[in-house]
Amino acid sequence: MGDCCLHRYASSRYGPGAVSSRNNSTTQKWTHFTCIHLRRLKTKSKLSGLGGGTEGFGFSWWGGGHAPISGSGSGGLFPGYYQVSCPQANDIVVSVLKRAISRDPRMAASLLRLHFHDCFVQGCDASVLLDSAAKIASEKNAGPNRNSLRGFDVIDEIKAELENACPQTVSCADILAMAARGSTVLSGGPSWELPLGRKDARTASLSLSNQNIPPPNSTIQTLISLFRRQGLNEIDLVSLSGGHTIGMARCTTFKQRLYNQNRNNQPDLTMERTYYLGLKSVCPQSGGDNNNSPLDASSPARFDNTYFKLILWGKGLLTSDQVLFSGNVGNTMQLVKRYAEDEGLFFEQFAKSMVRMGNIGALTGFKGEVRKNCRRVN
Repeated sequence: MGDCCLHRYASSRYGPGAVSSRNNSTTQKWTHFTCIHLRRLKTKSKLSGLGGGTEGFGFSWWGGGHAPISGSGSGGLFPGYYQVSCPQANDIVVSVLKRAISRDPRMAASLLRLHFHDCFVQGCDASVLLDSAAKIASEKNAGPNRNSLRGFDVIDEIKAELENACPQTVSCADILAMAARGSTVLSGGPSWELPLGRKDARTASLSLSNQNIPPPNSTIQTLISLFRRQGLNEIDLVSLSGGHTIGMARCTTFKQRLYNQNRNNQPDLTMERTYYLGLKSVCPQSGGDNNNSPLDASSPARFDNTYFKLILWGKGLLTSDQVLFSGNVGNTMQLVKRYAEDEGLFFEQFAKSMVRMGNIGALTGFKGEVRKNCRRVN
């Protein structure tokens, strides 16, 4: 599935959701992007009774085949934003992503995470990319980000190529959104029609970074509260958490689970024992804080639904992963079960939730700017 998606994505002249009307062959190619045939018409009924999360998302059919999932724009965002000004924008993004991920397969997860950490602070405005300056306290120095966020050099590389092709046109905020989608697809996951047109912030918020980004030891109540703060619901919470199907986490983020979960010098009893013993060998009680372990031990570089199966088996790496099931909240428990059983359903909702998250606090029109360099304001 992953190789299939990678080949079809790379072989097309225009990436999923890219905008061009040069000929009908582009539309025909778009029908082949998603290797997994998502069960679109069943999604709403499968999620019924869980409360919200399905309204406001339309289904579109392209040429008789399954198209990238459509996402309506918000506040001036729309998929065709660069159709005239920079029609090759998505091609450039995907080209750089392919090189970066081939050098470092972890980079796909890192870029997906970078978009998430951006959107949860001030909205999706590329504030996370700003370095510290006279009037800017960089979000890179926040607790959840320091010595943890990666991918800034890849964003710089994408921006440099876009500036060469289309000067002062494509925003850093849109680059983050396109990089997140491209990284998902190149890892074997779903695509979606991506609303574009975000502008870049001239400010950053170190304090909001420390307040809004869910800690790895979050309870289910904390997770629900932090997502609601962003206008996202429990369906978004569980589906977006599924992004942990790829990537790694440092020992320091899960050490508490191994040795002192409830401040009683005991491990988290929800962990499957063999998994627990294996983690102890990677993450000793003293030292080793920067040792890495995969968030999805079965398929760490492949975007699939194994993450949810592992949670059912007591093999979620972070507390914030495992509590989606063990936290005894009916909606999240049922969603974990459903996504573990039905990868197509997970893919469908993940794509919708990525569109919802990508619309958070977007600056459009005359708000914000298009940075020439993503690390500093113009």
